[in-house]
Order: sequence, then structure tokens, then C-alpha cells
Amino acid sequence: MPAFFVALRESVHDPKEMRLYADKAAGSAAGHRLVTRVAYGRLRMTEGAPIEGAVVLEFPTFEEAEAWYDSPAYQEAVVHRFRGAKYRTFIVQGVE
Repeated sequence: MPAFFVALRESVHDPKEMRLYADKAAGSAAGHRLVTRVAYGRLRMTEGAPIEGAVVLEFPTFEEAEAWYDSPAYQEAVVHRFRGAKYRTFIVQGVE
């Protein structure tokens, strides 16, 4: 059953850190089966607090999504996102 990593960007406060994050995060996909389904496309807020953008990555299973997020490569990248912006992220299981 597929799973999705969802990242909701609320605000950026250090663009330099976000550039570092983008460079490192791209490399973290190596060896992981993921498909980018959404990457900061057109957005219309319909409910809730506003966000600046969203990313949705699809993985074949929940465990594979966790393995990517917990991987040393992504953990090396994510510290720059923590420094550079405010996000809410989660992994959610999809449906068949």
C-alpha cells in the first residue's frame, strides 16, 4: 500500500539554509523508490492557516517512506530545513 511524505511550508526565514537543504535533500533520494507528486505548484488555500507551499512524495510502502526520512542522507539535509524555514511534515498511508 502506498504512503506519502507531506511537507507544508509555512514560512522561510533563511533562504541560504533552504538552498543547502534543497541541494542535500535531492541527493537523499538515491537508493529510495520515491515519486514526487507535488512540488510547490499552484496553490489555493481553502481552509486553515495559510501556507507558502507543499511537497508530496509517494513511496511504495509506509516503511519505505520512514526509511528515507530516517536515512543518514536525509537527516543530514533536514537540519538545514529546520534552520531555514517553518514546516509541518508527516507520513501518511494511502489507499489501494
